[in-house]
Amino acid sequence: MTAYMEEALQLAEKGRGLTSPNPTVGAVLVRDGEIVGRGFHTWAGIDHAEIVALREAEEAARGSTLYVTLEPCSHHGRSAPCVDAILAAGVERVVAAMQDPNPLVSGAGFQRLRDAGVEVTLDSAFTASAERLNEPFVHFMKTGRPLVTIKAALTLDGKIAAPQDNYGWITSDVARADVQRVRHLSDAILTGLGTVLEDDCLLTDRSGLERSRPLLRIVLDSQLRIPLTSKIVSSAQQDLLLVGTSAAPPERRGALEAAGIQVLIADAPGGRTDPRKVVEYLAKGRYLSLMVEAGAKVNWTMLDAQIADKVLFYYAPKILGGLKSLPVIGGPGRMRRVDAILLERLTLHPVSTDEFAVEGYVTKS
Repeated sequence: MTAYMEEALQLAEKGRGLTSPNPTVGAVLVRDGEIVGRGFHTWAGIDHAEIVALREAEEAARGSTLYVTLEPCSHHGRSAPCVDAILAAGVERVVAAMQDPNPLVSGAGFQRLRDAGVEVTLDSAFTASAERLNEPFVHFMKTGRPLVTIKAALTLDGKIAAPQDNYGWITSDVARADVQRVRHLSDAILTGLGTVLEDDCLLTDRSGLERSRPLLRIVLDSQLRIPLTSKIVSSAQQDLLLVGTSAAPPERRGALEAAGIQVLIADAPGGRTDPRKVVEYLAKGRYLSLMVEAGAKVNWTMLDAQIADKVLFYYAPKILGGLKSLPVIGGPGRMRRVDAILLERLTLHPVSTDEFAVEGYVTKS
């Protein structure tokens, strides 16, 4: 029934930020019209949602229906397959919101259940909601790379900085609190050296919520010029990655590594750092999502090279105007309107009384 799957999705929501690199999953066990078990997945390696629900239901699980937001796993990972536990508990029917997007195991859990005589139903009415809940995981499984989002706070005329005094915030406390929510749901965050030098930013998750892994902070710094006294360096606790080039002075790299800072050498033409190699590094570490909070040049590089998958722009009811105010996207830009970078599947999110956010996906060629 609709209400049971809705509750399973609500349970899965509780695990957001607590499961990476695993997906968030919610499960509800129903017998004779009554919920006998509930569960959601949290830390990677701890029991999956189905196991938690089965444990709560105990003997009442026999003959029940399991409503779950994702196809039960059938392979050994950090824990035993959920399918084995479902069969052992005597569950008669499984209703899932979506199939596992992992191409190596997709559909295998459903097949094992069917082969054992369990009725299996894919509830397509909730598939979009389940996929949205696990967007980074789904993206990673389909592409092998993290979901890259450019986030920015800007004026209505698309500016992120004034030419002189940039003290104060563009957006409100409410909007900035929402940004912290988005950071909390991200595995990594990236900026450029210019932003660090200008703002002396921390780039930390200040939501106050628990995480399954530290937010990895990344700075593109071709010459490794970042000050050792900067807030982002002095606060580092194995959660900072500096991306430089082979042209950086060896003594700078040595000083940073001696301070416990990890350095990645990623050369690109023109003596610049190569963000593609950062994405490759994150993929190897199974980081599911990367949020870019940077300046106009880095934003352009991410879009022009088709590294960015989506944008999330927070608009404030302000206008800076002028030709010297910094736009959200810099670089050489496109010379013809017909060559503009296109966005699709746009969503408008109300943020506060006079603020809104635009979320859109980059159309890939």
